[in-house]
Amino acid sequence: QVQLVESGGGLVQAGGSLRLSCAASGRSFSNYAMGWFRQAPGKEREFVSAISRSGGYTFYARSVQGRFTISRDNTKKTVYLQMNSLKPEDTAVYYCAGSLPSYTAYVPTERHEYPDWGQGTQVTVSS
Repeated sequence: QVQLVESGGGLVQAGGSLRLSCAASGRSFSNYAMGWFRQAPGKEREFVSAISRSGGYTFYARSVQGRFTISRDNTKKTVYLQMNSLKPEDTAVYYCAGSLPSYTAYVPTERHEYPDWGQGTQVTVSS
């Protein structure tokens, strides 16, 4: 199990940028694939992006492709989500999640594949 703490959320105008961070505790962070999900009021939690154990493989939801970039630093046990060209529809609570995939290159994208979750950080994009 890994403990996850998100930070970096806030209020930004449309077109602006934010970088979210997710700090992990535990000795085996490099064994975890990491993902970002978000949940807007009244909506289901949805997949945003994920990255493989080594960082060599990434995957994005179509709605954020080309605007968001996921990365990780295994020496710092941290995963990042750089969000550019933000839109009001990006407003949500963003959650970091960890998964132990069966092989290195696998990038989980389904919510049920992630047993470990952070508490979330609010991102609000004003128009």
